Amino acid sequence: MKEAMFYQKLDGDRVRCGLCRFRCLIGAGKRGHCRVRENREGVLYSLVYGRVVAEHVDPVEKKPLFHLLPGSRSYSVATVGCNFRCLHCQNYSISQPDEGEVENSGSFVAPETIVERALAAGCRSIAYTYTEPTIFFEYAYQTAKLAREAGLKNIFVTNGYITNEALAVIAPYLDAANIDLKGFTDSFYREVVGASLGEVLDCIREYKRLGIWLELTTLVIPNRNDSEQELRNIAEFIVSEIGRETPWHVTQFYPTHRLTDEPRTPVATLRTARRIGLDAGLRYVYEGNVPGEGGENSYCPSCGGLLVRRYGYVVEKNFLRDGNCPGCGMVVDGIWK
Repeated sequence: MKEAMFYQKLDGDRVRCGLCRFRCLIGAGKRGHCRVRENREGVLYSLVYGRVVAEHVDPVEKKPLFHLLPGSRSYSVATVGCNFRCLHCQNYSISQPDEGEVENSGSFVAPETIVERALAAGCRSIAYTYTEPTIFFEYAYQTAKLAREAGLKNIFVTNGYITNEALAVIAPYLDAANIDLKGFTDSFYREVVGASLGEVLDCIREYKRLGIWLELTTLVIPNRNDSEQELRNIAEFIVSEIGRETPWHVTQFYPTHRLTDEPRTPVATLRTARRIGLDAGLRYVYEGNVPGEGGENSYCPSCGGLLVRRYGYVVEKNFLRDGNCPGCGMVVDGIWK
């Protein structure tokens, strides 16, 4: 166990957690919404510090991040737990454990060891991913500081529910984030995710304000969030409030966990979403989970030339020249060095 950051002690041994936007009021002997932070006699503890349940070398494109060091490898780690309850979570076995499974989960790996393994594997970044990095903040924070000293980039793959106070602390060490913008209605977030759309939008704005490179992902679910109007609303929000340079990944849903009554997303729906995004003024829109369909390639917003050719998570050819379009010389948005 490790004492948690971002909590306030209250009367009666209660505490108020300030790590995520649920801001749980936690009584003695109880846990927060994430199930991995427990109040023991008025002291809030993280039960998952260093208890790694997933540790892999991934292509950075798998996060997905297409505008950060294309073709590079990212050392990817996770502990158990999440503050969301997504009905369609593909990693539900580690993100939504029973309380009794938390304390004995995984194996302890020190932050120093994670950095050493990342360097030994030839990675150029560390990604805090698979579950929700916010809920293992203390571990991610210590690892990120060491990673920065070693010349590695740091990446959050997140649901966008961290508080401004916590984000401000890790922001100096955080280079990029892919945030799930799961839908654009309160009802979708309430019924499918168990959270608030408004809080997610505010969090995305705060990431942008702090200068962290952002890419956004929407898993397009038939009959849930796939209407052209909802997709248009997402695209217009990104253009108007986050920036037209922000890549948007529209990805294919497949039935899983507790959401098995909807079909796999048709490729035609993803193409429609991509067209909507480009028509709204976004420079980069990608179709995900459909390798070989052509929607994974990067094109120059100025001249239309091919910048990066991909198949799934594999970069087949990178035509960029120090982050510039080889055809017209445009500076392409992203982190290339």
